[in-house]
Amino acid sequence: MNHFPLFADLKGRTAVVVGAGLVAERKIALLLAAGARVVVSARAAHPQVLARAQAGEIDLRLGSFDPALLDEAWLAVAATNDRAQNRQVADAAATRRLFCNVVDDPELSSVQVPAIVDRAPLTIAISSGGAAPVIARRLRERIESMFDPALGALAALAQRKRPDIRQARPQLRARRDFYDWLLDGPVLGALRRGRENEAESLLDQALATANPPPAGKVLLVGAGPGDPGLLTLRGLRALNEADVILADRLVSPAVLALARRDAHVIDVGKAPGGPHESTQSRIHALMVSHARQGRCVVRLKGGDPMVFGRGGEELQHLKRHGIAYEVVPGITAALACGAYAGIPLTHRDHAQSLTLSTAHVKAGGQVNAPAPPPSPSAEPHDPADRDGQTRVYYMGVERLPALRDRLLAEGHAANLPCALVENGSRPEQRALHATLGSVVEQARRHAIRSPALIIVGEVAALGMDLAWFGETLLTTTAGESSDASAGGAAPQRQQAAA
Repeated sequence: MNHFPLFADLKGRTAVVVGAGLVAERKIALLLAAGARVVVSARAAHPQVLARAQAGEIDLRLGSFDPALLDEAWLAVAATNDRAQNRQVADAAATRRLFCNVVDDPELSSVQVPAIVDRAPLTIAISSGGAAPVIARRLRERIESMFDPALGALAALAQRKRPDIRQARPQLRARRDFYDWLLDGPVLGALRRGRENEAESLLDQALATANPPPAGKVLLVGAGPGDPGLLTLRGLRALNEADVILADRLVSPAVLALARRDAHVIDVGKAPGGPHESTQSRIHALMVSHARQGRCVVRLKGGDPMVFGRGGEELQHLKRHGIAYEVVPGITAALACGAYAGIPLTHRDHAQSLTLSTAHVKAGGQVNAPAPPPSPSAEPHDPADRDGQTRVYYMGVERLPALRDRLLAEGHAANLPCALVENGSRPEQRALHATLGSVVEQARRHAIRSPALIIVGEVAALGMDLAWFGETLLTTTAGESSDASAGGAAPQRQQAAA
């Protein structure tokens, strides 16, 4: 170990910063956050540093560096672009047995400022001893994604309640178990939701009992469309908290690979045409059973759990059975498929509204039922007569003929642009561009399969030019098709008409 790790209490104590540029400003901000009294010495100051001085946040001394400034200091920072000046500061600090950090100069520094993950009062510091600060920064970025922002509030609450915890749990083992419960139980969830009073009440109730109740809960997590890079940070943390994962069929293996290695993964996917209701009943039972055994259950759904994912039904079931739950949103398929196919779902020139629909409903319902034929006075839309709307249909590939018939019966033009995006955001993504009149034939020709999203509207044609990911299939005027790789030159819109 080349350096001794140490956290300094600088509250109310003087720290001297020599230099007043942007680099110095970053050190000033850190010192102020730690409660230090900051004195800045520089020949000239950046406007941000001047603004701090004018606001009374720092004591700014313009002019040449005076070593006597360090007489009352607890820490010195040299942050100029003049190494001779920085050496003078380091030497002056050394004669006073004062720690000095020289920015980006390990040789002159007697102390290093680490990369920091701030969850005050929790602080995680990473240092390479000045040998490779970029590596330390990258590690900080990774660690940042692992730790819940609410951990700071939990630590502050535990600090305030520490005397009560010691009194209620005098034995060390019992105290350790209680702190484990604090981390795993409902208190952290309440703080994450911004409910400080509820969190404190839960802690007090647990202290009043001999043993806290099992800390079981269900996290309803959106896994996104498939690309693991689109999983949210909160979703990633949930996967690392999980004891049990109930995964849908559309959750990609790449996302599941991010989960805790010892988590028990249960496949609860519903196959197209399968017994959905019996599978859903099993999912309900599994959530309640595992949560009541004190486990953290992640109900992992493709896309967003609250958009055509039965998330509402599952929350209602959990609520009825008294199970604690949280919802972690995900990127829904419409957003991801549109973006990855280069199709803006709204556009000032083409679409000012967006409709999301599903082809599946609860047993007994109807979706995409044939519409009544238009009245004799109604005329089909002219291609130039745009209604300014984008329509996106989920789970509709098997019902594509009925959907086409309905839209045509409603008066939409046969040459209205359409796109089918199969396996959106995944390496095997394909985007088929056609028209309302030709989309069924082209989908059959290219064997488009679920999961696929249907986009109908003027904006769909933009994907022929803006596509950047996956394979793009363009129909031609002869009713045949051609392939265009993402990012390449795409045919003009008239080539999409079959």
